[in-house]
This record gives sequence, C-alpha cells and structure tokens, in this order.
Amino acid sequence: MAKETTKHSKIGSTDMSRRISVFKVVLVILLIILQIGVTFAFYTWISAYTIYLKVLALFLTFLAVIYIINKRDNPAYKLIWVVLILAAPLVGGLLYIFFAGNRTRLKFIEEALENHLDTFRYMPSDKENQKEIKELSKSASVQSTYISKAAGYPVYKNTSVKYFPLGEDNFKTLVEELNKAKHYIFMEYFIIKQGKMWDTVLEVLTRKAKEGVDVRLIYDDVGCAMWMPSRFIAEMTASGIKVAPFNPISPVVSLRQNNRDHRKITIIDGHTGFTGGINLADEYINIGSKFGHWKDTGIMLKGDAVWNLTLMFLQTWRMLTKQEDNYSLYTPMRHKKTPVYSDGYVQPYGDTPVDSEIVGENIYLNMINKAKYYVYITTPYLIIDNEMVTALTLAAKSGIDVRIITPGIPDKKIVYMVTQSYYQELVSAGVKIYQYTPGFIHAKTVIVDDTVATVGTINFDYRSLYLHFECGVWMFNTSTIFEIKEDFKNTLEVCDQVTLEEIKNTSGLKTLGQSLLRLIAPLL
Repeated sequence: MAKETTKHSKIGSTDMSRRISVFKVVLVILLIILQIGVTFAFYTWISAYTIYLKVLALFLTFLAVIYIINKRDNPAYKLIWVVLILAAPLVGGLLYIFFAGNRTRLKFIEEALENHLDTFRYMPSDKENQKEIKELSKSASVQSTYISKAAGYPVYKNTSVKYFPLGEDNFKTLVEELNKAKHYIFMEYFIIKQGKMWDTVLEVLTRKAKEGVDVRLIYDDVGCAMWMPSRFIAEMTASGIKVAPFNPISPVVSLRQNNRDHRKITIIDGHTGFTGGINLADEYINIGSKFGHWKDTGIMLKGDAVWNLTLMFLQTWRMLTKQEDNYSLYTPMRHKKTPVYSDGYVQPYGDTPVDSEIVGENIYLNMINKAKYYVYITTPYLIIDNEMVTALTLAAKSGIDVRIITPGIPDKKIVYMVTQSYYQELVSAGVKIYQYTPGFIHAKTVIVDDTVATVGTINFDYRSLYLHFECGVWMFNTSTIFEIKEDFKNTLEVCDQVTLEEIKNTSGLKTLGQSLLRLIAPLL
C-alpha cells in the first residue's frame, strides 16, 4: 500500500511539474505579446503627435531599409523586414531593433562563434583522404572539399556506417550501445519527451552515471518546454547526470529565441556516434503517434569520423557551461584500440547560424548541382528559397531524375500548406513529388547517383537552413548509400505521386492562403 501511495504521489508530482512548465511557456508568450503591444501603442501615440516626428520616422525608415538591403542575409528575410518597415515605419524599425539588433542576441552570436572557431583547431588534416577522393571523383571531391575547407569538418576513412530506416531500429541499437559505455556518454537533442523511449534511455544514463561514467546532456529549452517537468535539471543532477539547457526561454523579445539546437547527437566513449532525425520521444518509435506511421531515419558511426560529432558537442557544451575540457581525452581511438575499417569516406558536419556559411544548404546545393543521373530527397518540410528552387528545377529540366518525398499526414498544417505551395513550380519543371500516405515522414536524407548521400537533422526549410544549429553525415562510396537508396525505393511504394492536374484543381481560396503564407515562410 505504501508503494502504491508513493507511486501515485510521484505521478501527481509529475503532473504538477508539467503544469508549471506549461504555465512558464504561456507566461513568456504573454509577456512577449505585451512587449509587442506596447510597441504598437507607442507607435500609435507618437504618430498622432506631430508632423515632425513623422518626417523623422520616414527618414529613419529609409536608412533602415538601406541597411537591411545591404546586409548579408537571405533575401526572403530582408523582404519581410522591408515590407514591415515600409507598412509601419516607426513600429517596424522598433521591432527590427528588438528582434534583430538585440544586444543579447549579438552577444550570443559572438560567444557561439568564438567557441566554434576555437574548437576547429583540434580537427585533423585530411589532405591524404581529399587527394584519394579527387582521384576517384572530381564531383565528390568538390563537395568534400567544401565541407572540409569552408565548413571546417574533415573527411575520414576507418569508419563503419550503419543506417536505420526506422526510429524503432535506431532506438534498439542506441540502447545496446549506451549499455556498453565505460567512460562517457554525450547526448544533444532538440526534443526530449517523457515516455517509454526517454524512460528507457534515462534508466541507462542514471545507472551509468552511478558507475562513474561521465554523462552529459544538452537539450533545447524551446523544443522540450511543453514536455519536460520543471524540476528536470534538479532530477538529472541528483542522478549524477550533467545537464545544460540550450538558449533558455526568455520573456525578452529577441531573435535569439529563433536560434534553436535542432541537433540529435549521441557519442559513446568517443568511438561510437549516432545522429539523424530521431528525437527522444515515443512518436519517433511509433508509440502514440498522432500523425499515422512516423517514418524517420538514423545513422550510427564507429571509428575516426565520430571525432567531428564529439567536437560539435564539446563546442556547444563549452558555450553553455563555460567549462574547459581537455579535448585529447575524447579522441575516437583513446578507448578503442582495435582499428575500424570502412569501404568509403565519411564526413560528419555541423551548421550554425552564427557564421557566414550556410553549410547545410550549400551541401544540398552542391549535391544537386553535381548530379548526373538522379537526386532522391526525403524531407518533412519543403519551404525553400530561390536558390534551392532553381537548383531543383534546373536539375529536372536537364534530365536528372529528381524525386522528393514529403509527408502524407502533416504535423503542422500551416507549414504543410506552405510546403504544398511549392509543388506547382517544381512539378511543372519535371520534379517528381510524392506524399507518404501511411503518415508523417520526418527523415532528412539526400542520395545522388549511387555515390554520395547525406543523413542528418537538416530539413529543407528556412529554420533548418538559416536559424538552427544542425548536423549531418556526408558519405562517399560507402555501401550504406545503397541501403539508403533501397529504403527510398521501398518508401516510394507506399507514396502517392502529386500530379500537375491535382495541383491545378486546388481551390482559389487555398491558393490565396498559400500565397500569403509564402510571404512569411522564413518565419515558419
């Protein structure tokens, strides 16, 4: 009876903790709305005050527009701000200062960039591997060189790759590998949600921490806000798990809140790493999914290439905790003396919004532009800029077999409407688009010509390509590429192809709504 009482008490405590977390999120949203409301009220008051202030506002608007146009931002982002500022000169300018020019965000960018640049000096030289790739394929060499030189992530051999076509497969192996940990476990996830998946992982992490394993966890505060109990950090600390929230929710209006940690990374003893689209929540292993069958993919690396993922984690950990680590303690082969051999080249890479490189999009563009025969893509969201539209349509018009799989059942209806708004332009150019009829596809994969592929966290949308911290794994000449291709073909069998006739039969009202949503697409 006593045990039952304790159990019910714990459940009640968890429910209360969740309510506190939800209340916190609602409070922050209300405070942000209040700040925006005060800004608009100030604008209304000052606009009616005097003609001189209106002239001043117009002058400042002109300067603001010139400044925004000359910034090295994506044109779609600049368009939104220019429209807003021209529509409401003073309030638009004030909102721009609040969001884009906020000093807190500028400090965040400066600190993040400093951490990332400092860590890159620990990356090994890959000259020999680059030379070998160039001899095998000039096209692949161009892609790999960009990731190595411009993005800062070298390419490796001596790395085995295992591909998981479903979250359930990934989860089973993840738990097996976590149980093998003897020295450290690093985990970095966008979403952690209580349920079978997280409870299973947490049991292993807690046990390993008691055994003396260094267990560290980074979670995104926005991604987890509605699912994580308010006492989460205290509980993890009590269990011996070191934890750091990424970019905590703040009631202050700032674009910094747009920069989220969308990565999914697990590193075990330096020699084993996981990434892909799979978060730590039950829907990713098809338990309680509200959107039909949840199709996601993951990848496990063993060997030298895990070092890139390890440094990504340590970069972020240092930024969040200010903790200095001796990076030499975490090299791949420190705790694994037996070499790992592979049949190709593996190059994990990261992308951040704090530098001048749009790594994720540039890698996708490189792959598409270098294709000779086919490009196969899976993505949950298709909200793309002019450069990506041009690359996809040009490839299709040039005779390349371009196929894209998107969800059949959306998780976000408004985002889905915007995704569908790109269909006509793409399909008219010869791009084949398919919708995954069993449910929601969350996988982010690109395969080209049986020779190169990437699996990771990066969606084909503005948030992933421009705002979030992301990661992926580029592969060349590995046998895994054929497994990814086979999975793509199997997935096609349960998809419906979108026809031009279906698109043209879309109601006028829906088309109008899609056109309006396209204007704010970079914010979705």
